Order: sequence, then C-alpha cells, then structure tokens
Amino acid sequence: MMIDDQLARAHRNNIQRYRHLLQTSLTEFERLFVERRLDLVPLALRKRSPTVTEVGEGYYSYNR
Repeated sequence: MMIDDQLARAHRNNIQRYRHLLQTSLTEFERLFVERRLDLVPLALRKRSPTVTEVGEGYYSYNR
C-alpha cells in the first residue's frame, strides 16, 4: 500500500508540474506534448492500480 501512496503522490506531482508548464510560454508542439501527458497521467495511474479513483483534479482515493 505504501507503493500505491508513493505512486499517487508522484502522479499528483506530475499533474501539478504539467499545469504549471501550461501557464508558461510554450511552442505549439510543446503545449500539445504537455497537454497529452496531462491527459495520460490519470490513465497510467488507474492502469497500474485499479483500486485508485480520482476524487478531484489530480487527487486520488483508494478503494481498499
């Protein structure tokens, strides 16, 4: 379970990092890349840990 917590924290940190990047000056290519990564993070988390559900933007809960 500790790994699940660490994984959720890493994904939450990535989401925050991507959102911050979107507020900066990016090329169109960079913006598309970051937006795509932002869309994929929750999917990757659910794939690795199916007991995790998103309870808010970038926040997750475990269905234990």
